[in-house]
Parts: sequence; C-alpha cells; structure tokens
Amino acid sequence: MRESNFSGSTFNGAYLEKAVAYKANFTGADLSDTLMDRMVLNEANFTNAILARSVLTRSDLGGATIEGADFSDAVIDLPQKQALCKYASGTNPITGISTRKSLGCGNSRRNAYGSPSSPLLSAPPKKLLDRDGYCDPTTGLCDAN
Repeated sequence: MRESNFSGSTFNGAYLEKAVAYKANFTGADLSDTLMDRMVLNEANFTNAILARSVLTRSDLGGATIEGADFSDAVIDLPQKQALCKYASGTNPITGISTRKSLGCGNSRRNAYGSPSSPLLSAPPKKLLDRDGYCDPTTGLCDAN
C-alpha cells in the first residue's frame, strides 16, 4: 500500500492489519469501523478522512497529515494520540467534528470518549440514540421503546 492513492475510498469495516501504507493518500476516505492494528502509516495523508470507531492500536502515524480527520471513538494508543494532538487541526466537512475534539485533545482525562477498559471515565454523549435513531428534540433523550 506504499504511496497508494485511496482518496475518497470507502473502507467501512475493513481489516488492514499489519499493512504498510507509508505516504498513502486517504484524503476524504471513509475508514470508519476499520481494524488498522499495527499498521505503518508514516506520512500518510488523512485530510478530511473519517476514522470513527477505528482501531489503530500499535500503529505508527508519525508525520501523518490529519487536518479535518474525524477520529471519534477511535482506539488509539495514548502516546500516539498525544503526538497527534500536538498538531491536530481542522473540522471534518462531512461529520462537522473538530479533529482535536475527536482525538480528545486538551482534556484532563486520558481519553475524552472513554475506552473499553475504562468506560466509567468517559463523559456521556450529549445525545443518545436508540436503535431506530429517534430522540426527543426538546430533551435530547431517546424513546426507550
């Protein structure tokens, strides 16, 4: 995958374990729910990409371009997340989520959205959706039925 162009591609739920994607272009790609464990992503371009709920454990994103990328609820090793927060910027044009906010940058907690190992440390989301996605617009609460 070295220096490949995946801009605008959809990888929903893909397994990309141990892949080498050095300098790959993922601009505007949808990588949500993707397993990207132990990947080499040095200098990859994730401009405006969606990585929501992706697993990036033990992956190397050194020098990656992440402007406008959405990492909401992604699982990223803490040292890697801290490194990304040093230069994270922009807002994803599709989801409207800030890159810094999606990474949990600037929070006093280790992970703004919690993790499977420490769900009690996370703040509850502002608006919860039920299975059908129905919520009361006035209260923000969802119908339990």
